[in-house]
Amino acid sequence: MIKKNFNTEDLDFGKNPDGLIPAVIQDSATLKVLMLGYVNAEALSRTLESGKMTFFSRTRQCLWTKGETSGNFLTVKEIFADCDMDTILVKAEPSGPVCHTGAVSCFGTDEDEGFIRELQEVIRKRKTERPEGSYTVRLFDKGVNKIAQKVGEEAVETVIEAVAHNDSAMIYEASDLIYHLLVLLVERGLSISDLEKELVRRHK
Repeated sequence: MIKKNFNTEDLDFGKNPDGLIPAVIQDSATLKVLMLGYVNAEALSRTLESGKMTFFSRTRQCLWTKGETSGNFLTVKEIFADCDMDTILVKAEPSGPVCHTGAVSCFGTDEDEGFIRELQEVIRKRKTERPEGSYTVRLFDKGVNKIAQKVGEEAVETVIEAVAHNDSAMIYEASDLIYHLLVLLVERGLSISDLEKELVRRHK
């Protein structure tokens, strides 16, 4: 079921003479902006029915589902209309590179951008799929106490390197800290988004 904040009939497809509205595509896990496409009412209807992002090609003047030739589909998770009801934001899970050049994003942004959220998704999959030989799975098997202990150990090691003014070592240890913290969050059914909400609450 695709989450959306609008009724399709309320979208203003008539604002442009070609009956198209822009669709900004965002990675649902990393929040990286992936591409911009255009949809008409029929393309949006097909998207909602199939769960795969379908656009209207202005060049070919027909509908096309992203990935129908490459296999790099966009599985839609959420769609939001803007305040004027003439643009949509689509949060989707890409099954491969989105740009025809082979890049993750059509906008040429930093490939590493949003990786912490991507790592969070990998950790979630490790918990459910439990591949043999995975260190993450071994942590989950040991339970919350062991995971929390690892977070504490990595925090201490990060502090030691910071006090020693050893930046490269501090980055290494802080990366271990973040990884184990993500495992702890996933173990408790929480996420980075929960941390963001708390930080926003404090900021306000």
